[in-house]
Amino acid sequence: MGILENLQECIAFEWDEGNSSKSLEKHRVSDGECEEIFFNSPLVVGEDSTHSQMEPRGFALGSTNTGRLLFAVFTIRRQLVRVISARDMTAAERKRFRK
Repeated sequence: MGILENLQECIAFEWDEGNSSKSLEKHRVSDGECEEIFFNSPLVVGEDSTHSQMEPRGFALGSTNTGRLLFAVFTIRRQLVRVISARDMTAAERKRFRK
Protein backbone atom coordinates (compact mmCIF):
# COMPACT_ATOMS: atom_id res chain seq x y z
CA MET A 1 0.00 0.00 0.00
CA GLY A 2 1.37 3.44 -0.94
CA ILE A 3 1.70 6.51 1.23
CA LEU A 4 -1.46 8.12 -0.21
CA GLU A 5 -3.57 5.08 0.59
CA ASN A 6 -2.07 4.91 4.09
CA LEU A 7 -2.77 8.62 4.58
CA GLN A 8 -6.44 8.10 3.75
CA GLU A 9 -6.66 5.57 6.60
CA CYS A 10 -5.28 7.97 9.23
CA ILE A 11 -7.46 9.09 12.12
CA ALA A 12 -5.29 11.70 13.90
CA PHE A 13 -1.86 13.28 14.25
CA GLU A 14 1.00 12.23 16.52
CA TRP A 15 2.80 15.02 18.38
CA ASP A 16 5.35 14.46 21.13
CA GLU A 17 8.68 15.86 22.36
CA GLY A 18 10.38 14.54 19.23
CA ASN A 19 8.35 16.49 16.70
CA SER A 20 6.13 19.02 18.47
CA SER A 21 7.28 22.60 17.90
CA LYS A 22 10.36 21.46 15.91
CA SER A 23 9.09 23.14 12.73
CA LEU A 24 8.06 26.20 14.73
CA GLU A 25 11.59 26.61 16.06
CA LYS A 26 13.34 25.96 12.73
CA HIS A 27 10.87 27.37 10.18
CA ARG A 28 8.17 29.28 12.12
CA VAL A 29 5.51 26.72 11.17
CA SER A 30 3.14 25.75 14.00
CA ASP A 31 1.85 22.23 14.60
CA GLY A 32 -1.65 23.48 13.76
CA GLU A 33 -0.50 24.84 10.40
CA CYS A 34 1.11 21.47 9.65
CA GLU A 35 -2.21 19.74 10.26
CA GLU A 36 -4.22 22.23 8.18
CA ILE A 37 -2.51 21.35 4.89
CA PHE A 38 -3.78 17.77 5.11
CA PHE A 39 -7.41 18.99 5.18
CA ASN A 40 -7.24 21.66 2.48
CA SER A 41 -7.36 21.23 -1.30
CA PRO A 42 -5.35 20.81 -3.30
CA LEU A 43 -2.97 18.48 -1.50
CA VAL A 44 -0.05 17.00 -3.43
CA VAL A 45 1.37 13.87 -1.78
CA GLY A 46 4.29 11.72 -2.84
CA GLU A 47 6.73 9.10 -1.64
CA ASP A 48 10.03 10.29 -0.13
CA SER A 49 12.03 7.20 -1.03
CA THR A 50 15.36 9.01 -0.62
CA HIS A 51 14.84 9.40 3.14
CA SER A 52 12.84 6.23 3.83
CA GLN A 53 15.57 3.95 5.16
CA MET A 54 14.11 3.53 8.69
CA GLU A 55 10.40 3.80 7.81
CA PRO A 56 8.32 4.90 4.81
CA ARG A 57 8.15 8.67 4.47
CA GLY A 58 6.02 10.90 2.35
CA PHE A 59 5.95 14.55 1.46
CA ALA A 60 2.98 16.86 1.19
CA LEU A 61 2.53 20.16 -0.57
CA GLY A 62 -0.48 22.09 0.67
CA SER A 63 -1.88 25.35 1.93
CA THR A 64 -2.94 26.45 5.39
CA ASN A 65 -6.30 28.08 6.14
CA THR A 66 -4.62 31.47 5.66
CA GLY A 67 -3.11 30.46 2.29
CA ARG A 68 0.45 29.83 3.45
CA LEU A 69 2.07 27.27 1.14
CA LEU A 70 3.91 24.55 3.04
CA PHE A 71 6.08 21.53 2.29
CA ALA A 72 5.91 18.81 4.94
CA VAL A 73 7.71 15.51 5.38
CA PHE A 74 5.74 12.92 7.31
CA THR A 75 5.44 9.26 8.19
CA ILE A 76 2.48 7.18 9.31
CA ARG A 77 2.49 5.15 12.50
CA ARG A 78 -0.56 3.17 13.64
CA GLN A 79 -2.99 5.28 11.58
CA LEU A 80 -1.43 8.50 12.90
CA VAL A 81 0.24 11.15 10.74
CA ARG A 82 3.57 12.12 12.27
CA VAL A 83 4.96 15.30 10.74
CA ILE A 84 8.76 15.16 10.74
CA SER A 85 9.39 18.62 9.35
CA ALA A 86 7.48 21.46 7.68
CA ARG A 87 8.60 24.66 6.00
CA ASP A 88 7.51 27.17 3.40
CA MET A 89 7.55 25.83 -0.16
CA THR A 90 10.42 26.74 -2.46
CA ALA A 91 9.67 28.40 -5.81
CA ALA A 92 9.98 25.04 -7.60
CA GLU A 93 7.60 23.40 -5.12
CA ARG A 94 5.05 26.22 -5.53
CA LYS A 95 5.18 25.70 -9.30
CA ARG A 96 4.61 21.94 -8.90
CA PHE A 97 1.79 22.56 -6.41
CA ARG A 98 -0.05 24.93 -8.75
CA LYS A 99 0.04 22.51 -11.74
